Amino acid sequence: QVQLVESGGGLVQTGGSLRLSCALSGSTIAINAMGWYRQAPGKQRELVADISSGRSTNYADSVKGRFTISRDNAKNTVHLQMNSLKPEDTAVYFCNAAVRTSYSDVYYRDYWGQGTQVTVSS
Repeated sequence: QVQLVESGGGLVQTGGSLRLSCALSGSTIAINAMGWYRQAPGKQRELVADISSGRSTNYADSVKGRFTISRDNAKNTVHLQMNSLKPEDTAVYFCNAAVRTSYSDVYYRDYWGQGTQVTVSS
């Protein structure tokens, strides 16, 4: 059973920084992209950033230049360094990973963490 566990959320003032971490556990054959999504109250979940197994990165325009995603393939972890935080970054942040758990899997399946709250006060 694949599980994703996030940590590092919290309350920070405008302009502050937080570092989110996500650890994947369980039996896997391959892990493709890993990423972070967020969902603010009353809004749809949106991509913040993702990173391929080859470490190619993709960012939402709203976080470019402020957030940095990284991963450690040996430890099956993904991190999100968030700097210059703004009140509009307030949301629940979810870790995501595309995983194959069996050689019979044709496609990668999406797994999600339980989410971690990030609150930026003005």
